[in-house]
Amino acid sequence: MKMTGAQQFADVGFHAGELAVQRAAGVAGDATRLSRMLEPIALTGGMAGFLGDRTFLVISGRDASGRLWTSPLVGPPGFLEVLSDTAIAVRAMLPAGDPLHGLAAGQKIGMTAVDFATRRRVRINGTLTLSGAGLLVEVEQAYGNCPKYIQQRTLAPGHPHPEGRDPVRLGSTLEPDDRELIRASDTFFLGTVNPGRGADASHRGGPPGVVRVDDHGLWWPDYTGNNLFNSFGNLAVNPEAALLFFDFASGRTLHLSGTTEIHWGEPGRPGDDGHTGRIARFTLHRLVAGSLLPARETTHNPYPRNPALTH
Repeated sequence: MKMTGAQQFADVGFHAGELAVQRAAGVAGDATRLSRMLEPIALTGGMAGFLGDRTFLVISGRDASGRLWTSPLVGPPGFLEVLSDTAIAVRAMLPAGDPLHGLAAGQKIGMTAVDFATRRRVRINGTLTLSGAGLLVEVEQAYGNCPKYIQQRTLAPGHPHPEGRDPVRLGSTLEPDDRELIRASDTFFLGTVNPGRGADASHRGGPPGVVRVDDHGLWWPDYTGNNLFNSFGNLAVNPEAALLFFDFASGRTLHLSGTTEIHWGEPGRPGDDGHTGRIARFTLHRLVAGSLLPARETTHNPYPRNPALTH
């Protein structure tokens, strides 16, 4: 489902990849009714209040070599500050060892702010205009996503482990501990990028085991959502992808960078837990493993309508 360069930049609103996946999924009409969500908005009122109260943010961007990664940022309420109708300051730093530490300004990034306790999230896309002691983002899009598949949890402040105590591991092969972390995860984040629109950060959730690990890599079933297909639309034109997994209890993190393909097939076939016919298969290129999440889970309640795992 690859698009040509001319097609990618011809559409206003949804880009060509999103439109192609919407058509293939048979939801083009439903998506059109939601297309105004993608229009630029002013960060005022309820949106500004929600962001100002958040303590957890995920960001997708490129490192100095151009590789795509997705990383967490955590801070006290107010660490996300809406400066104007279109500008947000992120008053937190990515720790040493994080693959996006020293994130360069001048690039388009994607962010998702999540309130796990109330199962609310806001997706933000824009340009990183300043990076240093904090981040300054010129926002192009900001809109809420539905609460589906968000596990209800409470996070308390924690600290990344110092480099000497729990060293960060770089590599290109999953170790047994990495596989265990992935198989136990009920939440992960997916970073994608469209050549014309920039990066995107997306929440994914399900029961523990939703992401499978086999001899060929990782894969997971796609669930029904808002029918916009922002992430899958990006993957339809560009396979670059970044995955982020956590152990919320211990602060362990696993950053993966590679490529993802969308496999279409018969809805309900083995492994298609969401009965959508869509399965995403990820190929690992590089990884960063450590204990880089500066927060710890204190309570946890699964999303009550997670699809059951199938074999």
